[in-house]
Amino acid sequence: MDKGIRFVGLDVHKATIAVAVAGPGGLVRSLGTIPNDLEAIQKLIRKLQKETTDELRVCYEAGPTGYVLYWQLTKLNVSCVVIAPSLVPVKAGDRVKTDRRDAEKLARCYRAGDLTPVWVPTPEHEALRDVVRAREAAKKDQRRARHRLQKFLLRRGISKPAKMREWTETHRKWVWGLTFELAAQQATLNDYATEVDHFNARVTRLDKAIDEAIDASPPTMQAVIAALQAMRGVSKITATTVVSEIGPMSRFEHPRELMSYSGAVPSEHSSGSKTSRGSITKTGNAHLRRVIGEAAWHYRHRPRVIGGLRRRQEGLSNEVIELAWKAQERLHGRYRHLLLRKCKQKVVTAVGREMLGFLWDIGVHVERKLAKEEREKGPAKKAVEQTEAAKN
Repeated sequence: MDKGIRFVGLDVHKATIAVAVAGPGGLVRSLGTIPNDLEAIQKLIRKLQKETTDELRVCYEAGPTGYVLYWQLTKLNVSCVVIAPSLVPVKAGDRVKTDRRDAEKLARCYRAGDLTPVWVPTPEHEALRDVVRAREAAKKDQRRARHRLQKFLLRRGISKPAKMREWTETHRKWVWGLTFELAAQQATLNDYATEVDHFNARVTRLDKAIDEAIDASPPTMQAVIAALQAMRGVSKITATTVVSEIGPMSRFEHPRELMSYSGAVPSEHSSGSKTSRGSITKTGNAHLRRVIGEAAWHYRHRPRVIGGLRRRQEGLSNEVIELAWKAQERLHGRYRHLLLRKCKQKVVTAVGREMLGFLWDIGVHVERKLAKEEREKGPAKKAVEQTEAAKN
């Protein structure tokens, strides 16, 4: 048999996987459909390895099935990549779509080098991402529950006392103290207030779960999360969201790549001498883009370090604090300059995009510093182990 590489394309669904193989030549053949379970996958790999001595390289599209298949194939010592679905080449005139054709297209494009792989998180990293996204969903539900209660009271002509802050413990007691003559309205109030309490407790539980997940994460991840909080507008939740969605900052060679990953770069449709740029692409990570947009609003205020920001910067290195201060001066100046000719939303989007560059700079600085310290500890640790072994 000729030794080479065989490219395997998998069209993965909840219950089935369509399989196609592209050999070193031009032939692409379909192997049919197998169940989506570990036993069937192991059987498929054994079958392919018996047929040829060629190296197997497997790919499938990222989707709702997650990275379980990637981890299963990795444990079987099979090279596997997860592909970005939006970047798979599509023929304009192709109007037929089936699982078999999709698997064959993946195998063919993988062999041609036309596919773009995505970064696959570790199980621990994905766990942190899951709990952060769960909190985001809980906050949305909490906001909806609060709006329902507010609108119900508004329809009844009831307003909170002027000096009372909403959603505090005092406000909660005031809501529960309201009474209505009609039993149906009282039942409605009790239901809406109970839902608000439920989602408040849910957010509190998830906040605690995030703290525990951070404490259980690798030291490098903890250090990056702490360092990012030196930036204005970046709290623990925001920093954790950024790290969980991006992964290692150093996987991006330049901050422009991170900006593109967020989908906050302008779209473009240029031809010949004509250059036309439009709104942002929004083809990147929506969770990252949301938290960066929220954080960017803080840079409308003049640069200063007070209160929570000062506490978050305690214990951080001078290099990180200097980068954070440089970001404050630069981004505030950028905000004021752009505000002269653009609306606030566009200005904040531009500031958020540039803010990603400073976050990348801080994250890469911390990761490289810790990696260097780890390398320097290696020889010293080995010498200590040799000395202890000699004594024994």
